[in-house]
Amino acid sequence: MSDTIDAEALRLRYLEERDKRLRDDGNEQYIEPTGAFAHYLDDPYVEPVEREPFTDDVTVAFIGGGFAGLVTGARLKQAGIDDVRIIEKGGDFGGTWYWNRYPGAMCDTAAMIYMPLLEETGHMPSEKYTKAPELLAHCQRIGRHFGLYDNAALSTEVTEVTWDDHASRWIIRTNRGDDMRARFLAMGTGPLHRPKLPGIDGIESFAGHSFHTSRWDYAYTGGSPAGDLMTGLADKRVGIIGTGATSVQCIPHLAAAAGELHVFQRTPSSIDIRNNAEIDAEWFATLQPGWQAEWLANFTTLQTGGFADQDLVMDGWTDISQRIRDKTIAKGDFTPQGMLAAYHDSDDEKMTEIRARVDEIVTDRATAESLKPWYRQLCKRPCFHDEYLQSFNKPSVHLVDTDGKGVERIDEAGVWVDGKHYELDLLIYASGFEVGTDYARRSGFDAIGRDGIALSQKWEDGMMSLHGTHVHGFPNMFIVGPSQAANLISNVPHNLVERGQTLAKVISHALAVGADQVEPTAEAEAAWVELLEAGSRGFGNNPDCTPGYYNNEGKLATEANMRSSLGFPDGPMPYFNYIDDWRNSGSFEGLEFRRHRDL
Repeated sequence: MSDTIDAEALRLRYLEERDKRLRDDGNEQYIEPTGAFAHYLDDPYVEPVEREPFTDDVTVAFIGGGFAGLVTGARLKQAGIDDVRIIEKGGDFGGTWYWNRYPGAMCDTAAMIYMPLLEETGHMPSEKYTKAPELLAHCQRIGRHFGLYDNAALSTEVTEVTWDDHASRWIIRTNRGDDMRARFLAMGTGPLHRPKLPGIDGIESFAGHSFHTSRWDYAYTGGSPAGDLMTGLADKRVGIIGTGATSVQCIPHLAAAAGELHVFQRTPSSIDIRNNAEIDAEWFATLQPGWQAEWLANFTTLQTGGFADQDLVMDGWTDISQRIRDKTIAKGDFTPQGMLAAYHDSDDEKMTEIRARVDEIVTDRATAESLKPWYRQLCKRPCFHDEYLQSFNKPSVHLVDTDGKGVERIDEAGVWVDGKHYELDLLIYASGFEVGTDYARRSGFDAIGRDGIALSQKWEDGMMSLHGTHVHGFPNMFIVGPSQAANLISNVPHNLVERGQTLAKVISHALAVGADQVEPTAEAEAAWVELLEAGSRGFGNNPDCTPGYYNNEGKLATEANMRSSLGFPDGPMPYFNYIDDWRNSGSFEGLEFRRHRDL
């Protein structure tokens, strides 16, 4: 196919489409859910249970009850550390899967590798891509299995985190009046929990009903997270702003229920085949102990261009990577330039197939043209779905393509696009979560380390860490996420599973040797960041891409942005192998374990 593709014409078209969408305000185009919009942060699912404030001392406090907190808590429990408290602002465990209950929500990475601790909890995913209720239930299952509910602080937002160097304790204060202390503190707040709203003129004036997709109002729409028909929309004029991964999943359900549905699109998503299927219980029963670790390694190896005897997962992520790998081998050019050329050729083929799929499915020619993505697949989050494009064949569904400009303004009665008014009863914001904003803004607090230095000050010029986990000047504190480590974005839980194992090893060692403080040396931290910067395996600084949260909304990333998104130079799987050797060596090179008498 590559012989029939005009690569130069494609490149020019991609740049043309990017330029339509470039904005000077970048992430500032979005509105924080504060003031008149503060209700978008309310928890619609659980009423907080009254309790007395915590004023106790725990061994480990973990901020965040999503996969990061759950897998780390599980590993700590397995290591014999029972005194673990997870602090979570939601009314239950789940993180992203607590908040995302919109109809059609499901994982975009295969459940066999996306859902952590399947072997440990004895759970078989029902489908290759499981739906949100099952994902939330699995989070709850992990919590029950490892006793993480026993000491948890749910419906609780952290407001202050301060290091007491004399006592070697973290002091944690919350909106529930808690004033607790923790010997060790871990943070896995993640980027996908604080909703953002589009900064459209007049957004505050809409007099109809509205909500953000992460706070879906089933009392208004009818239906349920399980996908029941939203009967409350039968006579409603519904508008949805945003056509990213969330919209791709919920629009088919809105299309089936709404009297009229208007989809306001600035940039179309790339929609590859999902081909979901139930998992065969008899086949699943044949899997041998250790199967999930094998599947994780297989996916990560193939998705990053390596070799394996077979592709166990077989999805869109491994497909594009194997295309690039095989084309590189066929060309015989293993230089960075040769590998980039192989990537461009493979991506041209893949995106041509994705655009051709739009023509095969969508019957109206003008609508089909507007739904075609003109950018490289990894410029934005790849989407996989088998009902989204089909929704636009319904006469009640109307694509309002803004040609990259976005919605013009909102008034009491509806939405304006290019001088045309669309009257609406319901307006849904599928504008996603804050990703590129400052850590303290997203988390709602700023950790204060030794000598009163805030983490935001420490990271003013970009993230500084050892292994993406340990921060000099912040003893006994651990960061749980993908940055400055494997940086595996295609399957984030794999990063968290590995990080949880590392934390359990480090904390167990500190307790065993009676260490009061664990901290990386300044030299080790600087050397790690220098290693990452020399490799330049960053994420998100592609100015040729159409704007989105993958590339800082089209704004050239600063040195601080780039430093914060760096990954291990040799790639995710080599990092996982490296960190496994490091945590099992017993020496924990780069960390200092200090007792009070040594301070």
